[in-house]
Formats: sequence, structure tokens, C-alpha cells
Amino acid sequence: MGSPTIDLLKMELPVEEGRLHLNGDGVKTTGLVLIDVVNGFCTVGAGNLAPKVADKQISEMVEESVRIARLFCEKKWPVFAFLDTHHPDIPEHPYPPHCILGTDEANLVPALQWLENDPNATLRRKDCIDGFLGSIDKHDGSNVFVDWVRNNDIKLLLVVGICTDICVLDFVSSALSARNRGFLSPLEDVVVYSRACATYDLPLHIANTLKDTIAHPQELMHHIGLYMAQGRGAKVVSEVAFGAFPQP
Repeated sequence: MGSPTIDLLKMELPVEEGRLHLNGDGVKTTGLVLIDVVNGFCTVGAGNLAPKVADKQISEMVEESVRIARLFCEKKWPVFAFLDTHHPDIPEHPYPPHCILGTDEANLVPALQWLENDPNATLRRKDCIDGFLGSIDKHDGSNVFVDWVRNNDIKLLLVVGICTDICVLDFVSSALSARNRGFLSPLEDVVVYSRACATYDLPLHIANTLKDTIAHPQELMHHIGLYMAQGRGAKVVSEVAFGAFPQP
């Protein structure tokens, strides 16, 4: 899909992107949610759903996610990281096997592995697209993400990760629905940081050579994911700053 077509669609489906300023003074209690920044989706050649070659959008997402995560942990603000992780005998249709439990695919990218030992971070392995559903305990019905929001008195969620139009969108939609139903008190706002989100690229000419596969143009689907999240009630920002924004 050529860029003029994408530009036209962006005009017809606009995303209003603002800026988020976090200074720690009187700001709502903010929690960071990282979605699936794992090798199986982000590291070149790491698995069936990993990029085959270096991908600019994914690389920038990882870099910005790491920056934000470090700043949150330095300030001792709560961080929640989802890690896509699947049992080898339980497929996730329509996708090929990926992020299998016990493999490096299911682990955080190298630049984020320090989170595993950071007391500020809560890690949750999920075996489904939607992290909100993946946080439900199958035995007692409790939800570790809901507990995290309540225990940290979180009023604003900042969401980053991959894929913008799949796991990020599904999680954001569920979190907003739960908030609207009163299940996520005291949560007020869900903010998606566009530069720290990414999705995969599968052009039409390649998809046509694969069985039961549909095209997934990266730039367009990233935009649609943001547009749909905005339509669900999320705020979308293109810049996150700690302290004052730089003057133009």
C-alpha cells in the first residue's frame, strides 16, 4: 500500500495526539503498562512472529519503552509488564506457535531484562491476546492486574508495547470497559503512547504466498490501532515528558 493511500486514510480517520507531562507534583498516580516487549515479537529472527530483518518502528518502540520504564522505576512509580507466553500444546489460532514457555522468545528483550529484578515492577505471563483476561486466575477468578491498579491507587495508565492493533488495543479496550463498569476503581484515564507502540509488517505480495494469511501493512495497522483505541475512549499521545517540555 503506497503512502498516498495511507495519508488519505489518515485524513479520513484522524488520531488526535497530545502530550503527556509527568512531573510528580500533584499529578494523578500513574502506572506504566508494557505489553509483550519480548524477544518473540521484537528481536530479529527470534521466532515465527519476530521481525525477519531490523524493523525501524519496532526498534524505536523498544528504545522508547526502555526509556520510559527506567524513568518510572527511578521515580519508584508502579510498572506492570505483560509477557506473551504459551504452552507448546495449546495453540493460539490463527497464529503459528510463538513465545513458547521456557524459550527465550517468551522473555523480555535484553534491554528490559533488568525489570525482572526490579522491586517496582510486576511481571505477568499471559497466554492470550488480551492481557486483562490473561490476568485472571483460572482457579479463584482473581485478577492480578485489577489488584495492582487498586493496591497502587492508580488513576492514570500509560500503555506501551506491541502490537498496537492487537494486544495493545485488546488490553486498552478491556481496561476501559472495566473502568466504565466500576471494576477498576480508582482508574480514570488510559493513555496510549504512540511512539512506544508498534506492530508487525506483512505486505500483500508476501501474504499472498502464504496459506490462510492476510496482509498486515505496518504503518496503516499501527494507525488503525491508535484510531480504534481513541474511539474506545483512550487518550493518545505522541510525546511523554518528565519535567518541563523542551521549548521549540
